[in-house]
Amino acid sequence: MVDASPIPASSAAGPCQQTAALERHYEVDEIAEMWNLSRDTVRRIFLSEDGVLKIARPASRYKRSHVTLRVPESVLCRVHRRMSGKA
Repeated sequence: MVDASPIPASSAAGPCQQTAALERHYEVDEIAEMWNLSRDTVRRIFLSEDGVLKIARPASRYKRSHVTLRVPESVLCRVHRRMSGKA
């Protein structure tokens, strides 16, 4: 029998080692507040980053297109390490 329970954030592998589907995903606003950056800056940082979930609403005749970003915790940690110079 397969255990379908979610992996707790305090697992032995640590918060940055979980699979992307099960780990916590952050909104752009949450990251902007945590890092004290503007929403636009956070969007620019993560828009082309591998592993970021991009939920797109295509443009229609009267509305522009829109892309919602959800950033997995592992990607957040990876970008933070890269930007802080702690590779």
